[in-house]
Amino acid sequence: MTSADLPNERPEQQRLGIAFALAGVDELTFTRILRDVMHDPAFRRPLQVQAEEPRPSRSARLTLAFLPTDRELAVNAMQRLKTLLLRYSVQVDSIVVPGEAES
Repeated sequence: MTSADLPNERPEQQRLGIAFALAGVDELTFTRILRDVMHDPAFRRPLQVQAEEPRPSRSARLTLAFLPTDRELAVNAMQRLKTLLLRYSVQVDSIVVPGEAES
């Protein structure tokens, strides 16, 4: 159970997430990306990085989870993650940030 699953929790305490689906990323590349993320100070607490490794039937996925009060940290981390992904030639087609209108 996550904090977002608790019904009595105030909205400002519910975690939001910025999800990146990493289509075409193999296990080795995913491991390297995850290693870089875990050693980069842009992803420090209070942010959480949630990782789902690639499977034959689905793409790898990285999600930056954050509280609404940490939104600026999350947006900065999102920019850093885009840079890390480019290092591994992973193109990001779209990102949805909670609280922003889609373009």
